[in-house]
Order: sequence, then C-alpha cells, then structure tokens
Amino acid sequence: MAEVFVVANAANKLTYEMLTMARGLGMGDVAVVVLGASGTADSIADNLAEYGATKIYAAEDGVLEEFLVAPKAEVLAKLITEHQPAAVLLPSVQEGKEIAARVAVSLGNGLLTDIVGLTGEGVATQPIFAGSTIVTSRVTKGIPLVTVRPNSLTPSPEAATPERVTVPVEVSDQAKLVAVTDRVTEAKGDRPELTEAGVVVSGGRGVGSAEQFSVIEEFADLLGGAVGASRAATDAGYYPHKFQVGQTGSTVSPQLYLAAGISGAIQHRAGMQTSKTIVAINKDDAAPIFDIADFGVVGDLFKVLPQAAETIKKSRQ
Repeated sequence: MAEVFVVANAANKLTYEMLTMARGLGMGDVAVVVLGASGTADSIADNLAEYGATKIYAAEDGVLEEFLVAPKAEVLAKLITEHQPAAVLLPSVQEGKEIAARVAVSLGNGLLTDIVGLTGEGVATQPIFAGSTIVTSRVTKGIPLVTVRPNSLTPSPEAATPERVTVPVEVSDQAKLVAVTDRVTEAKGDRPELTEAGVVVSGGRGVGSAEQFSVIEEFADLLGGAVGASRAATDAGYYPHKFQVGQTGSTVSPQLYLAAGISGAIQHRAGMQTSKTIVAINKDDAAPIFDIADFGVVGDLFKVLPQAAETIKKSRQ
C-alpha cells in the first residue's frame, strides 16, 4: 500500500498539522521520516503515534548533524526513490524548504512551497502575493512534493501504533562540502513559542523604542501569550528579528492577535490575518490594520494597554 511521507524531527504543532493533513489525503498510510542524530525518533515516537503515524523511518546518524542540509536531502531522495510514496510533506521552515528544493532538483520532481491545503488528488492551496490571492496548484512532474505552511489547519489526534524501520545512512562526499562548525542553543523563556501560542501580542513602529517594548511584553505575560513584532519594529532594533510576524517572518494563527502600534502593511497582514480574533490599537484611525481587525481602538497604546491590564487584573480578583 502506498504511503504519505511526513518529514519531521520534532514533536510540535506544525508536525501535528502535517500528520493531520496527511491522514486526510486518503492516499495511504502515514509514514514519518526522521532525519537526525541517534535517539531523535525514540524521543518523539509517542507524539507521532498520537497523531496517526503508522510507520517511522528512522534515518539517524551523526553525519546528518555534522553538515548542512545536503546529507538529509540525499537520504530523503534515496528513500523516496526506494519506496515511491504517494506524496511527501515537509515543514515550510528554512531547513524544510531547502531540503525540499534539493530533493526536487535531485529527482527532477516538481515542488510547491507554503501550501495551506492539499487534496487526495494532489491539488494544493497556496496563498500568494502576501496572502492577497489564493491559488490552487498541482505538481505536474513526479509526486506531490510540498512544504506545509505553519498554522494551516487545526491538528487533530488519531492514535496509531507505528512500525519502526531503521534506515541506513549513506552519504556521498559531495554532500559533505559544508560542515557545521558550531551550534548555539538559545535559552527559552517562560513564554509560549510564537507560532504555537494561543495569544500573540505584537508591537510595531509605534512602540517607539526597545525600552518601551516592555509594555508589549507585560501585556503578553498577563494573557499568557507570546510576543511578536512587525518588520518595522525589528528593523529599527526594538525587538529581535526572530519574533517578526509577517511575510518574511513567522506566520501565526492564534485565538487572539493584538496589534499595538502596527499600521498593518500587507506584508504584516500576510503573517497574521488568519488569527481567530484580531484586536488593533493605533493612533491613526485610517491605519490599514483596522480593515481586518475584529475590534479596533483608536488611541495611544501606552494609555490603552495599561488601562486594559488594570481591568483584566481586577476581573481576576
């Protein structure tokens, strides 16, 4: 029976989304391909089983971590050639896109990136032009090889008992031309991950400075949410670039998205417009963000947020 490959090295929301999407295709069993260091598959096997993985291909070897993505792409391409899956889903993040591109070139296969939906017939749904247009596309050469955009659908569990298959890792010298010389792991705070948070509070150019971004952080912490920022804010040095929401940053789709001091350029809206509820605070009543906001407040964020925070605190007493 045919299989649908899901490439995943972590147990996170995007992995669960891909597993849910793969199950819904009706193309065959869902097989997760793990490309990483020894022990990676075992560490996430229970999570993968919870969301319907029926098989886990464990390609584990230090060489996959010692060099950049070329070895992973080579191993995946060989696995696809050997097993001929009905479709291959990868995460639409930096590494996932590069692996997918290398595999597509290696196999002479078509590739679709940043998809938000896929049918059993291989027709993908993609937002383009910063989300202003939705198109349907199909790979016309080879199998459906796609990268899945974060927050494309709501993941749903469906328990399974996956079979584990050990995949021998054989990598050519050509794939070892760029080595990783050092890795730095950033310490995680108490806030939820930006792309997985149920609440996101973002600040823009209107915050004014890095020091004043504390008002955004404090309100996010009050709601148990993540902190985001517009590109204007990150470019100005108000907040680190890894927290940027938008076309060239992260895509989020929380239950609540609060935009403070953000005008709402199309590039920013592309990364948050699928949020369930959008609240905007801006001095300019003509700011484009109000066009997509469910609730809008025309005012100074430094007055509005403290007042809102005080009201929330009183309601919890």
